[in-house]
Amino acid sequence: MFNIALFGAGRIGQVHATNIASHPNTCLYSLVESYDVFAEQFCEQYPGVIRQTVEEAFNDSKVDAVAICSATDTHADYIEMAARAGKAIFCEKPIDLDLSRVRDCLGVVEQHKVPFLLGFNRRFDPQFNALKKALTEGAIGTTASVIITSRDPSPPPAKYSKTSGGMFRDMTIHDLDMARFILGEEPVSVTAHGSCMVDPEIGKAGDIDTSVVVLHFPSGAMATIHNSRRSGYGYDQRIEVHGEKGMLQVANATENLVSISAQAGQTQATPQYFFLERYQQAYVAEWQHFVDVLNGEKPCCTGIDGEIALTLADAALAAMSNNQTMKL
Repeated sequence: MFNIALFGAGRIGQVHATNIASHPNTCLYSLVESYDVFAEQFCEQYPGVIRQTVEEAFNDSKVDAVAICSATDTHADYIEMAARAGKAIFCEKPIDLDLSRVRDCLGVVEQHKVPFLLGFNRRFDPQFNALKKALTEGAIGTTASVIITSRDPSPPPAKYSKTSGGMFRDMTIHDLDMARFILGEEPVSVTAHGSCMVDPEIGKAGDIDTSVVVLHFPSGAMATIHNSRRSGYGYDQRIEVHGEKGMLQVANATENLVSISAQAGQTQATPQYFFLERYQQAYVAEWQHFVDVLNGEKPCCTGIDGEIALTLADAALAAMSNNQTMKL
């Protein structure tokens, strides 16, 4: 049984808390949360969990690993502290919004040789993994193009852009990582276009809410990423891969599988509303993989993957800002 110190009791912390507590090989041992209301509600929900300060968690010999689900600007500091304390690390993306800070942080992890899994949850989605498996096994031959669609049901508050790093670093970064994951190669250039079509206040904050990014790969394959902060029909999450022998697709996960055919036409359920529903299985599988890492397995998503994804997000921003293709 591995004792886990959870950092952060917000929305994503709650997701991981459920999976930690329900896994037969992990114990939700302690919580590090500075916001008293969140902490009190959390400890009522999990009465066996103790509340610790940052220093107490890292100095506690009973803590085997940390799950860092706190605010983005704490991630790099907590990762470094965990590495120096010899704790295994699971951390939600991103490591940091600044590339040089990410590299410094990863240097500390490498120095102390602690296990580290970065939480790009979509890599663990059963549907996307089935697509990748079919692609790897040659189901459609040589890949020509990938189309990734990711649209949120509604935009976040405009002020969120000031702390999130902007759309490319916050939202598109998932899809940039998925393009690498699916194709298994590194892009050589990126082109990006973006605009503010949903909320004018997001534009005033210096961000965008609608974008198209194109990645070019050494094999000649291209990945096109469509993003929007607005989707009135639910959480739009689709992937299409076209190859020499055919096409692979993952459609949206809908609220139910019932379709109605009548004289007036055909209808079916809308996509699941948000990431908590759509990626529930992915989060469970992600935590299972971290348990495997604790048992000695090599992590499939490392800090280097986080560094590369941020590099691509920065390049996409530069490509959009300069209206030119950025070589990588």
